[in-house]
Amino acid sequence: MASSILKLIKSSSSSITSRSFTSVAPSPPPLPPPRFLGEHTAKWMQDTSKKSPMELISEVPPIKVDNRIVACEGDSNPALGHPIEFICLDKPEPAICKYCGLRYVQDHHH
Repeated sequence: MASSILKLIKSSSSSITSRSFTSVAPSPPPLPPPRFLGEHTAKWMQDTSKKSPMELISEVPPIKVDNRIVACEGDSNPALGHPIEFICLDKPEPAICKYCGLRYVQDHHH
């Protein structure tokens, strides 16, 4: 009985050690960005008669509010806006919304 157990252990251990593992194939390199994005951006940048979005938003004067905290939604219509961002206005310089770039400043009434 002991000899049959030893034979079983030897046969199972030899099958474990004789296994070979294959390495995982490397992932393919990332695809380049679609061509139409680059072409569209280049075409848009060539037209100097139009202002960039950053230029347009910088022309909007800072919005004065009475509270220390303002909730920016980007637009009065929720379908056209962005997620609500609560902005703290404790600093003297205007605070900027990270989504739309609108600037807010606390209007002090002293």
